[in-house]
Amino acid sequence: MSSPSLTAVAVVPVTRVPVRRRLPPSLIIGLTILIIIVAAAVFAPLIAPYSPTQQDLTNILAGPSAKHWLGTDELGRDIFTRLLYGARTDLSVAFIAVLSPFVLGTCLGAAAGYFGGWLDSVIMRIADVVVAFPFYVLVILLVFVLGPGTRSIYIAITVVSWVSYARIVRGGTLVAKNEEYVLSARVAGISDRRIIFRHIVPNVITQAIVFAMSDIVMDILAIVTLGYLGLGIPPPTPDWGSMMAEGQSFLTTHWELATIPGIAVVITGLGLSLLGDGLADLLRAE
Repeated sequence: MSSPSLTAVAVVPVTRVPVRRRLPPSLIIGLTILIIIVAAAVFAPLIAPYSPTQQDLTNILAGPSAKHWLGTDELGRDIFTRLLYGARTDLSVAFIAVLSPFVLGTCLGAAAGYFGGWLDSVIMRIADVVVAFPFYVLVILLVFVLGPGTRSIYIAITVVSWVSYARIVRGGTLVAKNEEYVLSARVAGISDRRIIFRHIVPNVITQAIVFAMSDIVMDILAIVTLGYLGLGIPPPTPDWGSMMAEGQSFLTTHWELATIPGIAVVITGLGLSLLGDGLADLLRAE
């Protein structure tokens, strides 16, 4: 009897095909809106047909036309030009203003979470005192005391906004300091400062970066509110808040003077909010 024939089966190694992760739609939409607004602000000198402070008293409160796309204000200044330069002013101040509380809050939160003890108690109690006051009320109060101008805005926003970053980073640090890589670094004799800034902070700062997107929205609203109240950027520098305040007197006859800057604020806030939500969804998917 002949033995059954053996069939050789070739074993083909299975390769794992990388899955291409789709970007969240909110991230794409928010990034697109933000890129358009930032590009318009950066290239305002090339796009704007006039100077933002150029007055034409013979052509005041003119309606939209081929010469003035969005019309002119009560001093004959081109609204489209001032809108672009207002974006340039408000966005630059908002983006710079978010850096100081981000850095300060990150450092204080990491120190409080890592060292604990009395340092943690002092930092968190100060944070509780700051949080006890409404954000906009405290910012307006500080700018009123310090006086109008970008310097006062930076100081006021830093004093108020560092708390959120400190709490976020502190929570992550409390977990990260008990991880094996941190314990190994301690055993190896690495200094506490290097452990915090080289090992812990890079692993816990992600949520703080995501929060910064929404924090910029609050900063923009604060800057616009200060400009509306006359406590923001001093004239004649264009600012969305001051444009709305100046156009309020003509709201029944020339509604676009106050409405168009308000629409610009809403669109900018929407773009930043969508960008923050998209970043959060992307990080959760990883």
